[in-house]
Amino acid sequence: MAVRSIAEAAPPTPWSRNLAEPTIDPSAFLHSFSNIIGNVKIGANVIVAPGTSIRADEGTPFYIGENTNLQDGVVVHGLEKGRVVGDDRQQYSVWIGKNTCITHMALIHGPCYVGDDCFIGFRSTVFNARVGAGCIVMMHALIQDVEIPPGKYVPSGAVITNQQQADRLPDVQADDKEFAHHVVGINQALRAGYLCAADSKCIRTIRDELTNSYTSTGIEVEVFERSDEVSSNSLGAETVEQVRYLLQQGYNIGTEHVDQRRFRTGSWTSCKPIEVRSLGEAIAALESCLRDHTGEYVRLFGIDPKGKRRVLENIIQRPDGVVQPSSSFKAPAYSSSNGSYNGNGNGNGNRSGYSNGSNRLSGETINQIRQLLAGGYKIGTEHVDERRFRTGSWQTCTPIESSSAGDVVAALEDCMDNHQGEYVRLIGIDPKAKRRILESIIQRPNGPVGTSSSSKSSGTTTAFASASTTATASSNKLSSEAVEQLQQLLAGGFKISAEHVDQRRFRTGSWSSCGQIQAHSIREAIAALEGYINEYEGEYVRLIGIDPKAKRRVLELIVQRP
Repeated sequence: MAVRSIAEAAPPTPWSRNLAEPTIDPSAFLHSFSNIIGNVKIGANVIVAPGTSIRADEGTPFYIGENTNLQDGVVVHGLEKGRVVGDDRQQYSVWIGKNTCITHMALIHGPCYVGDDCFIGFRSTVFNARVGAGCIVMMHALIQDVEIPPGKYVPSGAVITNQQQADRLPDVQADDKEFAHHVVGINQALRAGYLCAADSKCIRTIRDELTNSYTSTGIEVEVFERSDEVSSNSLGAETVEQVRYLLQQGYNIGTEHVDQRRFRTGSWTSCKPIEVRSLGEAIAALESCLRDHTGEYVRLFGIDPKGKRRVLENIIQRPDGVVQPSSSFKAPAYSSSNGSYNGNGNGNGNRSGYSNGSNRLSGETINQIRQLLAGGYKIGTEHVDERRFRTGSWQTCTPIESSSAGDVVAALEDCMDNHQGEYVRLIGIDPKAKRRILESIIQRPNGPVGTSSSSKSSGTTTAFASASTTATASSNKLSSEAVEQLQQLLAGGFKISAEHVDQRRFRTGSWSSCGQIQAHSIREAIAALEGYINEYEGEYVRLIGIDPKAKRRVLELIVQRP
């Protein structure tokens, strides 16, 4: 696609009269509704989405590294004064590294440095700051006048304006890294699709279905060939580009299949291993798996050989024969403001962190699992029949040794399957203090619990709350389970707060803080929480538990719905 109509020279100003023009790699895609002005260097395979403004007319120059994506509505600008040192040791107003995601409506304002493999979430602002390589910044965050060390996680809504705050940020978890890789891959597939759509030869080939499969030509296609030189009768251009991206990043490629009956249980079976480094050979192997398992689900995934973990999963065939484009991967969606992700696909015991959807566990329970894992806590499960439930004689299910959200979900579902007709509960354990920090019932004798708010209701004395406290603490507006969660948080030394959101903003996860609850007793905590429920009648209200040492959320529990 020609970009001259949207790339302009910088205007003459008192501080700059060089009329510098953008330098754009031919492999980049810049949408015609985006604007690039001035001395902007855009690297290979960059995608710039509609509505994006990259304006180096005051602060200059700008650098955008290869494989980076700037999504809809992103603004990149800089002040006249102030510079950062890029990775090439030169001075820039704005430096954005490679394999980085600047997501919808984010503002990057120089002087500013964003390192390689970063993720900047929706509507977040980075100004006069350095964000180290591998950082994850979630939605609606502000980073100003600080340096974020590499590999740090900035939660949604955070305001980081002094170095002490920046130094205390938690580390990025493996699931977050996988998600960032996934977004880069998605945008590389989109870039290839847009370039193909602008190429009459490429689009005509797709429409007329005249392309020949690699398997019939016998010509080996190298990894770095353009996607419009690669074709497949069975796979879409987006899937081909996804395979290319995995190979370029040094990942191994695998495939799995499953029939319709076993799809519900996630019992996938591996196809023949793909031991190739050529794009053509990889596509041929994928097509072979599709042919061998016609009428079944087939999925493609990437494997990080160093971390020995999955980085991407994409269903490329369904029983009806329809091949899904790469834009329909099992993308994790943002949950609410804590910045975690929820999967929506099926998988087996080897599922990656973002592929952890469940038809049996609620989204809130999966959210709790992610929060526990992110906090470094261990997870266990217990079961008990109806007779022993009254005495609190719980028994342990098979221990869960994995730190993968997908594996934990699978283990929980196994426990539920093995103990149908019984109570099953999720346990969060602090390995350092050797105490429980959460108990939540996820199954009752009549089936799975609808929400994670169903916590333990036995009279058993636990590490969190005594039986006498349970018996005397009550509320007309809060469920007994919510009251017990409050007790557990207070007994564990955690801070308590609440958030609210109306129905419209609930879909976008734009929660607002009600304020911290300063309570020394369960009754004070209940009264404060009921006060917020009364104040925000007709809205969602949720209870928040915060670990003051790790500065992480350990609980999010919706206590009122519209």
